[in-house]
Amino acid sequence: MKLKICGMKYLENIQSVAELQPDYLGFIFYEKSKRNFDGIIPELPTSIKKVGVFVNAPIDVVVDKIKSYKLQAVQLHGDETVQFCKELRQAELVSVSHDEIPNQVRNKLEIIKVFSVDESFDFERTKEFEEACHYFLFDTKGKERGGTGITFDWNVLKNYNSTKPFFLSGGIGLDQVAAIKKLAKTDLPMYALDVNSKFELKPGLKNLEQLKEFKRNVITRSETTK
Repeated sequence: MKLKICGMKYLENIQSVAELQPDYLGFIFYEKSKRNFDGIIPELPTSIKKVGVFVNAPIDVVVDKIKSYKLQAVQLHGDETVQFCKELRQAELVSVSHDEIPNQVRNKLEIIKVFSVDESFDFERTKEFEEACHYFLFDTKGKERGGTGITFDWNVLKNYNSTKPFFLSGGIGLDQVAAIKKLAKTDLPMYALDVNSKFELKPGLKNLEQLKEFKRNVITRSETTK
């Protein structure tokens, strides 16, 4: 199982978290977020993918951030359409010249579409996005776009009948370790865990010791029991 640590903000903290070797580091490009990123991303190990998180951003803004920060993945947390996702997957549809987009972005950019879930969520809504996205991400539905620290009822995931792999998000912390292990034993195509606010000293500043414990108890052990 993969690990994504989202809401990174501070340079030294980014460097320290990168030493834990997560699979993804998320940077939020949304001005209304307390974790809005406008800094410098340090050189990261090639094994770590940089994810840009956007909420209803114009496509030219997304492409600009992809180029500026050499992002390997884009997480769409708003009301983006299927066509929007397709335009990001196919560089020739994006409103910049083909040569301006690095080869690694054209060929390997991962599109992650977020769905806000509550007990009444209809998973049929995900169907139209299956061909346009590489992954889905299921987060807790709330007034804010993520970072609520609240976990939705994972029992609703039994209604997910697609094979499209997904990231599980929403208030995941050390208290959820046992529940995650139980969920990992099901047939659900859970690809990664996305953690954020439950591992913070303040918005954007991650608690390294707690992240180490989580990775050791959930990610590492799941790999050794395969």
